[in-house]
Amino acid sequence: MSELVTGDAVVLGLRPAKLPSRALALAIDLVVVWTVFILVSIGLTVATVTLDEAAGAAIAVATFLLVLVGGPVAVETLSHGRSLGKLACGLRVVRDDGGPIRFRHALVRGAMGVVEILMTLGVVASIASLVSARGRRLGDVFAGTLVVRERVPAGRGVAVPPPPPWLVGRFAALDLSAVPDELWLAIRQYLTRMNQLDAEVGWSMATRLSGELAARTGVPVPEGVPAAAYLAGVVNERQARDARRVFAAAQRISPEVAGPPVDGQSGVEGAGGVRTTSGPMEWVTPVGPASPGASGDSGTDGSAVRAPGTGFAPPA
Repeated sequence: MSELVTGDAVVLGLRPAKLPSRALALAIDLVVVWTVFILVSIGLTVATVTLDEAAGAAIAVATFLLVLVGGPVAVETLSHGRSLGKLACGLRVVRDDGGPIRFRHALVRGAMGVVEILMTLGVVASIASLVSARGRRLGDVFAGTLVVRERVPAGRGVAVPPPPPWLVGRFAALDLSAVPDELWLAIRQYLTRMNQLDAEVGWSMATRLSGELAARTGVPVPEGVPAAAYLAGVVNERQARDARRVFAAAQRISPEVAGPPVDGQSGVEGAGGVRTTSGPMEWVTPVGPASPGASGDSGTDGSAVRAPGTGFAPPA
């Protein structure tokens, strides 16, 4: 299980790489490294054909160390833990605290890799990875590193999952005004990624976030309610409040944004209100007490205001 903690005491939900994916990445790296080693060895053999046997042996040892040891160390240092095989498999080497590795970490891993991978054909590295709780080989243990999955399968959606039905509306009386936006963002990020996190790391994050949220609202987490469900219920309550607020604001401004009559609509304003007609439909918005002007008498400006005609003429 992964329990990576940064220098700011933030728990990281990084998944350690499993042995099959690490073995595949290692196989790709070994194919590339051995191909380069063979090509370089052939070139040096042709170039040093006139040298004696001792010089040839020294060049062979130097080539072995530079290509098979120095090559992977340089690549991991420059790429911050992403060799060609790890890049293809979506893996990365990180420090125990989740930070990028440096030269000393790559050097220790490369030196130990000669013993546990090259000299033993990977048997020691495989046994150590199977025994370790986080799949670390001996080079990772001595270097203080960990191989993690950089590409985690995405969930079904990025929306915040709904709370259990029995929690909907239970937090309607909570005062959420003191909860900062940073805490809301952290809670939303946890809820959208909780299915991708390690079980123990996810439980720890949910407990910490629910404690901070309860401290901000002044109401403790209800007994018997899981921390993740509590967070989902409070976020759902906040979303419901925001939706009601937006809907109420839209209802208030809808008459104001109607604008002047267009497309054949006609408006007649009197003391009793504003009358807008559009074909057979009619909408009246009262703006004050009724006055005689609304029934055909003179309006406030002295002019006669008559109701729209119905198209019916009484008999003479």
